[in-house]
Amino acid sequence: MVGAFHGHAHNRKCQLDWHPMYIPGTGHSEGEGCEHIFSASNALARGTRHASKFHRHQNIEQHFAFWNDDKYAALSGFMWNHYREALKSIQMLTVELSAIKAELNITDDDFPQYLLQERAYLDSLKQPPARDKISIRYVEVLDELDERRTEWNSARKLANNALTEIAAGSLEQINKALAQARIRVDSSYAKLQHAEVLVAHIESQLAVEARWEIGGNEYNQFKMEAHLGKYHTALDDLECLVVMRLFELSKVSLSGTGESLSSAISSSLLINFCRVQATSTDRQGFATVFGGHSKFN
Repeated sequence: MVGAFHGHAHNRKCQLDWHPMYIPGTGHSEGEGCEHIFSASNALARGTRHASKFHRHQNIEQHFAFWNDDKYAALSGFMWNHYREALKSIQMLTVELSAIKAELNITDDDFPQYLLQERAYLDSLKQPPARDKISIRYVEVLDELDERRTEWNSARKLANNALTEIAAGSLEQINKALAQARIRVDSSYAKLQHAEVLVAHIESQLAVEARWEIGGNEYNQFKMEAHLGKYHTALDDLECLVVMRLFELSKVSLSGTGESLSSAISSSLLINFCRVQATSTDRQGFATVFGGHSKFN
C-alpha cells in the first residue's frame, strides 16, 4: 500500500493497485503513520544539531517517550472520534451512493468491473502498437524530407545568384563564392539523400505502396498522434517541475535553514522557475495545435 499523501504523486495505474482508496479494509486509514511521527520529530533537529552525542540521544529518547505517553493517553478519545466519524460517513455516503446508483442504474457489482476496465485501458496505453510507432516515425521523416528538399532548392537558388552580388573582376571573391555555394549545395543534397533513404526504409517496413501526401488523411492522423505524445511529455515535465518548485518554496523560509542552504534553494528555485516557464510554453504550443480544446487545458 502507498500512503494516501504520497499516492496521488504516483501514476493512475499504480493508484488503482496500491492506493488505500481502492484497497478493501483500509477504511479511513491513510497509511501515513510514519509521516506523523516524522512531522512531530522534525523540531528535534534544531536542538540536537550542535549537541553532544549524549544530549542528542537523550533529547531523542525523551521526545519519543513523551510522544508515546501522549498518544497512549489520547488513544481512547482517538478511537471514539474516529468511530463516530466512520458511523457518520457510512450514514451519509450510503444515502448518496444509493441515489447515484439509482440515477445511473448500476449496482455494487459494477464498481469492481469499472476498476478492472480502467486497469485494462491503462495497460493498453503503456506502449502504442508497433505499427503506430513506425507510422508516427514515418510522418516525422516525411516532414524532415520536405525540409531537406526545401533546403536543397534554397541552396541551388543561392548558388545561381552567388555571382550577382560580387563586383566584376574580383576573381578571388568569385572563387570563394563558388566554393561556398558548392559546399552548401553538396551538404544539402547529402542530407536530402539521407532523408530519402530513411523514408524508403520506413516505407518498406510499413509496406506503403504510395507515399503519403503531407496533409493527407493518414498523414494528419499520425501527425496528431505525434503532437499528442509530445504534449503529454511536456505536461508530465511541467507537473514534475511545479511539484519540485512547491517543495522548494516550502523550504526556502524554513526556520533553522542555514544561509548557504537558503541561497542554494533560491538559486534552484530560479532555475526551476525558468524551466517551468519554458515547459509551460511548450505545453501551450501543443494545446494550440489541438485547437485549445478544454481536454488539453
